[in-house]
Amino acid sequence: MTRGRLKVYLGAAPGVGKTYRMLDEARRRAARGADVVVGVAECHGRPHTEAMLGGLEQLPRTPCAYRGGGYTEFDVSALLARRPEVAVVDELAHTNVPGGGRNAKRWQDVEELLAAGIDVVTAVNIQHLASLNDVVEKITKVPQAETVPDEVVRRADQIELVDLPPEGLRRRMAHGNIHPPEKVDAALADYFRPGNLTALRQLALLWVADRVDEALVAYRSEHRIGGVWETRERVVVALTGGPEGDTLIRRAARIADRAAGGDLLAVHIARSDGLAAGASYAALARQRQLVEDLGGSYHSVVGDDVASALVEFARAENATQLVLGTSRRRRLERFLTGRGTGETVVARSGDIDVHTVTHERAGHGTLLPSRRRTLSRTRRVAGPVAGLLLPLALTWLLAAEGARSALDLTSEALLFLLAVVGVACIGGVASAVVASVTASLLLNYWFIPPIGHFTLDEPNAVLAVAVFAVVAATVAAVVDRSLRLSRRSARATAEAETMSSLAGTIVRGGATIPALLERTREAFGAEAAELVALGDGRERDHHEPSGRAGGGRAPTTLTRVPAGPAHELVLRGRQLPAADRRVLTAFAAHVGAAVERARLAEAVAEVEPVKAADRMRTALLRAVGHDLRTPLAAGWAAVASLRSADVDFSADDRAELLATADASMARLNRLVENLLDLARLEAGAVRLDLRATALEEVLPGALDTLPDGAAGIEAGDLQEVPPVLADPPLLERVLANLVNNAARHTPQGRKVVVTASAHAGRVEVRVVDRGPGVPAGDRERLFEPFQRLGDTDNTTGLGLGLALARGLTEAMDGTLAPEDTPGGGLTMVLSLPFAPALHVPHHQAVTPA
Repeated sequence: MTRGRLKVYLGAAPGVGKTYRMLDEARRRAARGADVVVGVAECHGRPHTEAMLGGLEQLPRTPCAYRGGGYTEFDVSALLARRPEVAVVDELAHTNVPGGGRNAKRWQDVEELLAAGIDVVTAVNIQHLASLNDVVEKITKVPQAETVPDEVVRRADQIELVDLPPEGLRRRMAHGNIHPPEKVDAALADYFRPGNLTALRQLALLWVADRVDEALVAYRSEHRIGGVWETRERVVVALTGGPEGDTLIRRAARIADRAAGGDLLAVHIARSDGLAAGASYAALARQRQLVEDLGGSYHSVVGDDVASALVEFARAENATQLVLGTSRRRRLERFLTGRGTGETVVARSGDIDVHTVTHERAGHGTLLPSRRRTLSRTRRVAGPVAGLLLPLALTWLLAAEGARSALDLTSEALLFLLAVVGVACIGGVASAVVASVTASLLLNYWFIPPIGHFTLDEPNAVLAVAVFAVVAATVAAVVDRSLRLSRRSARATAEAETMSSLAGTIVRGGATIPALLERTREAFGAEAAELVALGDGRERDHHEPSGRAGGGRAPTTLTRVPAGPAHELVLRGRQLPAADRRVLTAFAAHVGAAVERARLAEAVAEVEPVKAADRMRTALLRAVGHDLRTPLAAGWAAVASLRSADVDFSADDRAELLATADASMARLNRLVENLLDLARLEAGAVRLDLRATALEEVLPGALDTLPDGAAGIEAGDLQEVPPVLADPPLLERVLANLVNNAARHTPQGRKVVVTASAHAGRVEVRVVDRGPGVPAGDRERLFEPFQRLGDTDNTTGLGLGLALARGLTEAMDGTLAPEDTPGGGLTMVLSLPFAPALHVPHHQAVTPA
């Protein structure tokens, strides 16, 4: 079956008219003869939007019940049975009422329709996209509970942005076209502030622009289009790891910033053998951080031809401009070696603009490794000596009577060539040249006629000596280069293994600062590794193995490298060569990153309690503004009526008003007590009187708190279980909150069941309701203060009952956890320890965890 096509109207903000545009699309398709059915359209009482439903077939919604409330939901089964050509389904991010449909989310309903071959037209606002949910909450301070995965919207065949300037949307709101008049002022002062609407509009435009960019890339790839389409300014800066990198990055960032929405991409071309010289990996790590700080992205590409790899990367990214540094080669080097990478890139760039940026290293020579990096002092001395002595020793052996008669000139020349290769292995190409010249002279004097003279009578002899010298020098150069590459390869492998091990430690989460310092000390054979704060000279962290400290130690060298903006890594021990210092700089970058992560973690830990307190204060203000006002208003009205001299109340009316006032004040007293108890509990100001407490003694007091008309209670035989160690009044409060919560969610005609059992030194009390239950993912939210998860009646309390119950239970060394009730519902399990047989009551202060 051919999959249906999806069209999404994406709203930049609520009220921009996405539902209106969606229904307008449905009317146009119906006018063209398409079979269109409106599965669900949320008009929110807006007359202009409701008028658009005229003439369209609408599918009846299916009724459903949830926690005592009646709802209607989209009937996807009926729509699948109807099988229209086009289905209109509004509110793509909507969460279906549990048990009210085939799927949990409406976007899953839409996926079923598409899979059945039905075209779907839908609508959703930008704040409901999952990737932007947290950003929108930061901007508007309003959490969005309903989200839709970005991928669902990205897969749409068409996405049409519905947008409106902020002032136009606010005017529409002021005219009453979005919210009822009584809500307009609050909405304009809160969610619909100009700054909020501008930010939401920008988010929507950027998200849609990325989607359009993806479609463009797919189109270019499908049609094999290699040329640059300048639909967006994309600037690529090439980095070598040299000191000029920072200058190039900042220049490229300025070029990208000149065009709104320009992209900055930094790329480093690494050789496939990993042996490129002159690249500082510490500098590349620092430059990568700079690129990311400037809003760009960093890429590493493998390629032996730097110019070709750079141009291919730029074309693959649809880059419009390339930024390169001026060559560091001197004029003579450029003359001898031909054009460099920059000139080659310019020749191959085609329609990509190339910027060559000068810098302080331009024309000052390349940063090549010195000879000292490959040969030790001993080998540099031993090489020339071997180049003189080894050919002489070989001549002495070959000049003996037995050897001269057994070997011909060809064998003798090959032995001299072997000696030259051996010298090249010892001292490199310079020593091999010395050996080649020495061997050529000795071969001429002792073995080529006329023997004993440096003259050559035959042209063939002259040619043989010349060829021998050239071959010897060439073989020596090849051997020397091979040894150099082998040493560099071994060094690179060792560095890569060391860095890989360090990175693995970081990825596995074991990269504490002392652990990184210990790894650094071990890797470089140092006596100690320290992390010192810059400026004050004080140690931040220090690691020195046991047995190293103390007197009698030989003088050591301190090696210092920067580790982030505020610290430096100090190694105490041997003098490090330049190659080791380069790797040490990379280690220091990891240590600096670990310090920064630790600092950020500390900052987050400090901020989190403040955020929690702020959320608590906000929830408290919202709850107090509504829930405390309700009983206060009822009691006030009853008392005011009784005091009124204008009405002559009968005895029954007076008694009813007094009962109302009494019930309201009792309810208000309970709410205030809950607030005060929770505050005392969090402040550690509650004192517990722990003693042996029988459940059958405290449960009746808890049941007395149930309101009239609440569900009945069925209590098991609580005398069968031993007493628990608890504070009797607080245990009664816990049971009262649990029973009241269960009764509130238990349907009419069903009872709340309270049972108790003993096991492994603890008593478990189960309060069982037969309500709709709570999804497993939402159960911990039950214990958050001011949380009424699933309550449809917001006048039933502050939402403190379960939070207070868990807090008091844990203060008494107990636990409170929810479980599923077999057959449907929720069971609260209260677990408390046995009371000792001869327990003496004692007082215990509760301290916050």
